[in-house]
Amino acid sequence: MTQNDLPIVVGLGELLWDCFAESRLPGGAPANVAFQACQLGCRGVVCSRVGQDPLGDELVAFLAGQGLETGWVQRDADHPTSTVTVDTSRPDHPRFTIHENVAWDSLDFNAAIEELIGRASAVCFGTLAQRSPRARETIQRAIRAVRPDCLVVYDVNLRQHFYDRQWLEASLRASRIVKLNAEEVIEIDRLLGLDSPDQEHFACLIQGRYGVDTVCITRGDRGCLLVGPDRAVDDPGTPVRVADAVGAGDAFTAALIAARLRGWSLESQAAFANAVGALVASRFGAMPVLRDELARLVAGYGGKDEG
Repeated sequence: MTQNDLPIVVGLGELLWDCFAESRLPGGAPANVAFQACQLGCRGVVCSRVGQDPLGDELVAFLAGQGLETGWVQRDADHPTSTVTVDTSRPDHPRFTIHENVAWDSLDFNAAIEELIGRASAVCFGTLAQRSPRARETIQRAIRAVRPDCLVVYDVNLRQHFYDRQWLEASLRASRIVKLNAEEVIEIDRLLGLDSPDQEHFACLIQGRYGVDTVCITRGDRGCLLVGPDRAVDDPGTPVRVADAVGAGDAFTAALIAARLRGWSLESQAAFANAVGALVASRFGAMPVLRDELARLVAGYGGKDEG
């Protein structure tokens, strides 16, 4: 199979540097998803915007060096490449300080994005990149341009105060899969006035109100709850010694997408995504190079369904 035959998985939104106490590493939730999707055998494409500066040059060079196409990473002469300060004093619960007025806040919708999105098998987007009206319009226009069978994934990813009920509801209505963590369930339940007694009830309300196909709730070392149209799967997860959890949820999302595109069962989707998320949590940074390890996981979990 050639590169052109692989399913296209687009990460639409922020691309940035995660700045730790003693280092900086590539990151940005949708970019992480595209990166991991590429390692998982898909054609990962980052659709974002960085500055015309050395930090932007480094990010583009890193992605290209890992086999990702960079033609949809726009360059901005007026705004810098984004940086995020990451506090990993609790490795399993990193805290982020996200700075404003950066390049991805000015992400432009254009013919190149429209053409890419129209060919995509899956598009993943989140909430953070919608904080500016310009980027929010771009993301919403892009989502409207998907083909009918495209897997639109909303990886909620609430950060600081950068979210609003109107954006959340528009994003939910546009999505087939919604992924969020247990803390985000509590906040969104409050924001939407759902008054859910438990996570599964919350997921069913989201499905019924917004037309979502599948809701996935991640719970760190307690695995995940995956609620599909006709059943729920509660997977206990994979124990791991955490180096830092930065990007582990995004790796989970990428694995969920890859498994869904391969037609795996809901049970295998949940178990595989947990295993990939745990593997990334055991390494430093959001984009560790793990092609061989991930290939073995794909072979192992895929074989379960084929059998």
